[in-house]
Amino acid sequence: MNENKFATFAKDNTMLLFLIILFALCAIFVPRFASVGNFKNVLIQISINALFATAMTYVILSDGIDLSVGSVAALAGIAAAAAIKLFPDAGILTSLAVIIVVSLAVGGVCGSANGALVSMMKVPPFIATLAMMSIARGFAYIVTDAKPIFGLPESFGWVGLRSIGFMPVSVLLMIIVLGAAYFVLTRTCYGRYIYAVGSNMEVAKLAGIQVKKIKMSVYVISGILSALAGVVLASKLQNGQATAATGYELIAIAAVAMGGTSMSGGRGGMVQTILGLVVIGIINNGLSLLGVSSYWQMVAMGVIILIAVVMDQLKASD
Repeated sequence: MNENKFATFAKDNTMLLFLIILFALCAIFVPRFASVGNFKNVLIQISINALFATAMTYVILSDGIDLSVGSVAALAGIAAAAAIKLFPDAGILTSLAVIIVVSLAVGGVCGSANGALVSMMKVPPFIATLAMMSIARGFAYIVTDAKPIFGLPESFGWVGLRSIGFMPVSVLLMIIVLGAAYFVLTRTCYGRYIYAVGSNMEVAKLAGIQVKKIKMSVYVISGILSALAGVVLASKLQNGQATAATGYELIAIAAVAMGGTSMSGGRGGMVQTILGLVVIGIINNGLSLLGVSSYWQMVAMGVIILIAVVMDQLKASD
C-alpha cells in the first residue's frame, strides 16, 4: 500500500522529485554551487525568464502559443531606452513611469494584435504569433538601424541592477508577478475560465463563457508581461538593442512544458511553471559553473523541451 502511495506521489510530482535530485547532484559535484551568493545569482538569472514564462503559461493554458514574446520584449526595450533618453536627469520615479507606460503601450498593442488575429480572425496561434515575432523584431531593427541605444540615465538601471536591502529589485518584481499570476489562476473566475477554454472550447461556449474575450485577454497579458521583461532586460544591460531577448520564447516554452503544464491547454499552472523555471535555472547555472559552452546549453534546452512534450503526451495517453 505504501509502495502504491509512493508510486502515485512520484507520478504526480515527477518534476519536484527531479528538482530535488538535480539540486543534490549539483550541490555535490558542481564547485561553488551550494553558496548563498550563487543561489542569489540563480534567482537573478531566472527573474526575467519568469516574466516570459508567466506570459507563456496563460497562453498555453488557453490552448495557444506565443512565439513573439522575445521580439516584443526587444521592441519594448528599445522604446523604453529611447523614451528615457528624453529625460537625461531622470530619477527613479520617472524611470519607473517610463517602464510602466512602455510595457502597457508596446505590450498592449502587440498582444491585442495577436489576440485579435487568434480570437476574431481564427488565425492559428502559431502563425499569428510567428508573424508578430517577425514584425516586432523587424521594427526593432528599423528603428535602431541595428545599433544599440546607449547613454541611458543611471536611474534607469534601478530595476535591473539595484537591490532593496538584500533583495534585488528584479527578483522582487518576479515574486510579485508570479504571486499575482498564481492568485488570478487559482482564486478568480477569470482563471477558471482560462482553464475551461483550454480544456474544451466548445463546452466553454455552451457554459456561457465568452471564449473570444478570454483568448484575446491572455494574449494581451502575454504582450504586456513580455514588454515588461524586455524593459527590465534593457534596464539590466543599460541599453536597448534589436537583438535582445533572442530565443527567450524557447526558454519560456521549456519552463512551462518542463514543469508539467499541458501543451494542449487546460492543465497545469503557475506552480508547475515555477518548478520548470527553477530546474532550467539550476541546469544553466550548473553548466556555466562547470565551464560548459553556451552552445551546449542550447542543446540542453532543446532536449528539455523534447522530454517535456514526450512526457506530456505519455500522461495524456494514460
